[in-house]
Amino acid sequence: MSNASNAGHGPPAHDARASVDLIVIGAGINGAAVAREAALSGLKVLLLDRGDVGAGTSSASSRLIHGGLRYLEYAEIGLVHESLAERERLLRTAPHLVEPLDLCIPFYAGARRSPWQVRFGLTLYDWLSAGKSVPNHSSLSRDELLARLPGLRSDGLLGGASYFDAQARFPERLVLENVRDAVENGARLMTYTAVTRIRVESGRVAGVDWRTADGITGAATAPLVVNAAGPWVDDVLGPIKHTRLIGGTKGSHLIAPPFPGAPRSGVYVEAGTDGRPLFILPWNGLVLVGTTDERYDGDASAATIERSELEYLAAETERVFPTAAGLAARVLYTQTGVRPLPHRPKGKEGAITRRHLIRRHRSAAGLYSIVGGKLTTHRALAEDVLRVLRPQITPRPPHASPTRDRALPGALAAAERGALLERLAARLGAARAQRLWHVYGAAAERVAKLAEQSDLSMAIGNGGRVLVAELVHALEHEWAWTLADILQRRCMAGLDGDFGLGVAGEAAAALERLGVWDRARAADELAGYRELAARHGAGRLA
Repeated sequence: MSNASNAGHGPPAHDARASVDLIVIGAGINGAAVAREAALSGLKVLLLDRGDVGAGTSSASSRLIHGGLRYLEYAEIGLVHESLAERERLLRTAPHLVEPLDLCIPFYAGARRSPWQVRFGLTLYDWLSAGKSVPNHSSLSRDELLARLPGLRSDGLLGGASYFDAQARFPERLVLENVRDAVENGARLMTYTAVTRIRVESGRVAGVDWRTADGITGAATAPLVVNAAGPWVDDVLGPIKHTRLIGGTKGSHLIAPPFPGAPRSGVYVEAGTDGRPLFILPWNGLVLVGTTDERYDGDASAATIERSELEYLAAETERVFPTAAGLAARVLYTQTGVRPLPHRPKGKEGAITRRHLIRRHRSAAGLYSIVGGKLTTHRALAEDVLRVLRPQITPRPPHASPTRDRALPGALAAAERGALLERLAARLGAARAQRLWHVYGAAAERVAKLAEQSDLSMAIGNGGRVLVAELVHALEHEWAWTLADILQRRCMAGLDGDFGLGVAGEAAAALERLGVWDRARAADELAGYRELAARHGAGRLA
C-alpha cells in the first residue's frame, strides 16, 4: 500500500507553507462547495477542518434534497425557488447519490393545515419548479392513500396528496465528491487540523494559524478567508470583534427497522402534539423519522438526542402508523445535528430563515462568515460566496459559475452507468455492483480494480457486504483517517442497521493484517468506534 503514513498514530503530514488565494474553514457541505467553486474558478484554495470531511451537521440531516415545502408558510418564495432549481440540478449532476423520492401527505380531520391549504402549497411548489424532471403533485382519495400506505391510521383520514422531492441516501458522499472535485482542481485539504487563530494585520485578514490533532502547528497566508464552520462559526472567530452570528437549533432523528405496514413512499405529516412537520421516510432499507427543532446553546460536538425527543418522534410515528407500536424500544440508533441558523433568541424555531447569509467582518477586511444554508442549496451558496469575493480577486474570475452544469466526479451518463454496472456485476455480482455504484459512483471501478488483489478481495461484515478493498480505497484515495471515517463517511457500512458494529472488528483486524495499523492502533480505533456507536444509542438490541 502506498499510504504508509497511516501506520502512525497522528493524521497524515500536511504542507501549507505556500500562500494561497483563499482559505476555507470547515469541510462540511458548505465549505466543500465553496472550495470546489473557488478551485474551479482558478483560485488557489486551502480547505481545513478540525475533524473529518462532512463529519458535523452535514452527516445528521434528514437526507432530503428538497424545495422546502413548509418554507412557503413563511413566504420564503425565493428560497423555495432556489432550492427546487438546485434539487433538479443535483438529480442531473449526481444521479448516483440523489434520486427522486415520492412523498405522501395524509389529510386528517382537525389538522392545523387544511387540505385546501396543503393543495395550494403543492400547486405553488409545482409552479416554482416548472420544467422539472419529476411529476407534479396529485390528489389521492382516502381509499387510494390507504392502498398506497396500508399501515396508515384510517381514523379521521380524509384523503391526501402525493408529490416528489429527492433523497440523498448518503449526504456524506455528496460532501466528499465536492471535496474531490476541489482537490482534483488544485485545492489542498487539511483534515484533523484546527484553526487556532484567524490572523488580522492592519484591519485586514492575513491568514490562519493551525494545529493538527497530533500537535503539529503551522500557518497559512491568504488575503481572503471564508469561515464555513457551521455551528462553530462563532468559536472560530474567537477574539475577532463581531455580534453573535449562530443561534443553532438541534435536529434529531431516529432510525428503526421497518415495521409492519411501514411506508415505501416518504410520508410528510403534521405532528399531533405541536403541529410541526415530520418526515417518516424509507431510507437505506430502514425507517428514518425526523426531525426535531429545538434551540441549542451547548457544544455542537456534544449534541445528542434527549429521551423526550426520541419519545416524541416515536409517538408521532405510532399515531400515524399504529402498527409501529413500541417503536421507541426498537430504535437501532439516532442522529443529532445542530443547524447553523442565524441567532434569533425569540420566536418559533421553525420561523428562523433557512436562507444562507454571507457576513462580512468590518474589523477584518477579507474575512467572511457563512450563516445558515441547506444541504440542497450548497452549490448556490458557494456561487453566491464567489460573487461576493470576485471584486477582491486579481485577476477576477469569470462571472459564469463553473459548477452550474458540471457533474460531480462520480456521475455518469445512463449508457456509461449501464456499462459500468455490467462490468461490476460480472466481477462482483449484481447486488454488490448496485451497492458500489450508489456509494462510489464512477469510482466503483477503482474499488473493483483494487479488489483484484488477493489480499484486498475478501468480503467482511454481515453478509460480506464490504470489500477490504474499500477500506484501502478510503485511506489511499479519500482522505480517511479513522475507523469512523471509513465506516461512517466512506464505505457507508456504518449507517446500516447495526451502525457498522458487525463489520468494525473485521475492518480493524484487516487493516492490522495489511500492516496499515499496528495492533495498538487497531485496538484504539475499534474501541473508539464502539464508543461512538454507544453515543448514538447503537448496539442496545445486539
